[in-house]
Amino acid sequence: MAGFHTKTFIKHDDYMTPKYAWLNIQKYIPKDKIIWEAFYGDGDSGNYLIEMGFKVIHDKDLDFFKSDKGDLVVSNPPFSKSKEVLNRMVELKKPFIMIMPSSKINTQYFRKLFSDSKDKIQIIVPRKRISFIKKVDGKIPENWGNRCNFDCFYYCWKMNLPRDI
Repeated sequence: MAGFHTKTFIKHDDYMTPKYAWLNIQKYIPKDKIIWEAFYGDGDSGNYLIEMGFKVIHDKDLDFFKSDKGDLVVSNPPFSKSKEVLNRMVELKKPFIMIMPSSKINTQYFRKLFSDSKDKIQIIVPRKRISFIKKVDGKIPENWGNRCNFDCFYYCWKMNLPRDI
């Protein structure tokens, strides 16, 4: 993949969540609620949550922007659609835990969206960088070495965690 300086950078949203990323926060996900894993990806993320004992709605044919399922959303949304996804979550008033880049908290739209809410954003900071599994056209690129060059947080809203960070 080319660098930013060549102006040939190609943006891909196909970064799959490894199982350990969900295992790390398992204790913060309520067992008595139905999870909507709203962004299907390769299907593994929803399957991991099911394996962990959660009730999960995970359907590749559901359009997130036209649907409203489950009691809360636990997902790794496409980062290029973060603004639209967050706006939709607030519109639905649905609690969530979503993995997004740590820099998201510094954007104006993020601050504006959550600054007036009585339900403040809470953040879970992973102990180490999440190594997402990159896929292009459904396949792991030949030269992909399971490395990730950005940090992410688990952004939580209306989850009533014991601490804010």
